[in-house]
Amino acid sequence: MAMPDFPIETERLTLRNFHKSDLDAVMAYHALPEVQRYLDWKARDRGEVKAALDAMCAQRRLTRPGDALTMAVVRKADDMLIGQISLRWTDATAGQAELRFILSPAQRRQGYARESVRAMLDLGFNELGLHRIYARCSGRNQASAKLLKDIGMRLEAHFREHALFQGEWDEELHFAILDREWLRGSKVKELNHHMVA
Repeated sequence: MAMPDFPIETERLTLRNFHKSDLDAVMAYHALPEVQRYLDWKARDRGEVKAALDAMCAQRRLTRPGDALTMAVVRKADDMLIGQISLRWTDATAGQAELRFILSPAQRRQGYARESVRAMLDLGFNELGLHRIYARCSGRNQASAKLLKDIGMRLEAHFREHALFQGEWDEELHFAILDREWLRGSKVKELNHHMVA
């Protein structure tokens, strides 16, 4: 799969590869209990966060299904690393990938997640030629669910009490969008922008 040039620039953000020097910034949000519940790996102490960062530093290309491209989300105004976003290539034949994102709790409700998610969907569909991108979130994570709906992803499944997490039943929501749906939505948005301008 051909990879575009990085970093990716948006209005307020830079999406770039992770570096080993990002350890303190990643530690600042990975070690928080409200973030840990959404991670695939343990990240409670510096050693565990360093191992997670080492893995993210290596996730720079989508060469074969199973590979992930993980980007640091950096605020341009102060060059502060505020989160991470990734695409994991899940199926070559069907052209599918999973979108994942984590934002530092201190930086939420400012539109940064929406801006970075839109950039990754543009990358996946316009640059990488994917056919379908999906995302999962906890049923309790209403902010992420609202964001995914608002950008045009459709709720395809709601798995009730599908897993135990720290002694409680967890619920998971699955969202997805197809390339033609994303491109159609982007064209409508561009047309509306030109009409207003």
